[in-house]
Amino acid sequence: MGGHVGNAATFLIETLFGVYIFIVMLRLLLQWVRADFYNPLSQFIVRATQPVLAPMRGVLPSVGGIDLACVSLLVALQFVELWLIAGLLGHGVAVVALLVLAVAEIVQLAIYVFLFSILIQVVMSWINPGSYNPMLGVVHSLNEPLLGPARRIVPPIGGLDLSPIVVMIGLQLVGILVVGPLRQIAGTLG
Repeated sequence: MGGHVGNAATFLIETLFGVYIFIVMLRLLLQWVRADFYNPLSQFIVRATQPVLAPMRGVLPSVGGIDLACVSLLVALQFVELWLIAGLLGHGVAVVALLVLAVAEIVQLAIYVFLFSILIQVVMSWINPGSYNPMLGVVHSLNEPLLGPARRIVPPIGGLDLSPIVVMIGLQLVGILVVGPLRQIAGTLG
């Protein structure tokens, strides 16, 4: 399917799947960091994902604090999105290649979530330091497992907290060292 209709269909698939994958990713990460689930944003995320995750939880339990139902849902959604887009574009791609690419995209999304949440936290600390709203509470909960250890390694210098820079550089390195090779492997398989 080519032209404008193909572009519109691809856009629609990427948008609809992307939004839901993002919400499921937030749920996974917020569970991992043990964020406050009584927060209004967290409640929305739970309500949006619970109907799909509830049946999966009976089959896939949590292991080591990682919700396997959430991880499986993320991989399945990303796989279906990539498969639909490849089908729309008329590309024949091997299932294994799509699976590896789906994992790469999920890892990249997790990196982006952390990068943007750290950026939001930094900007909000400049604009309105010391204030609280429910979204900032979630952002702080999400970032603290990464920023806390970085603060112990690089203490504030002259009142300036450099830990966000260290963590953002580390996240970029993970993207280069993990996501890049996964995409390359998917390319050789597909």
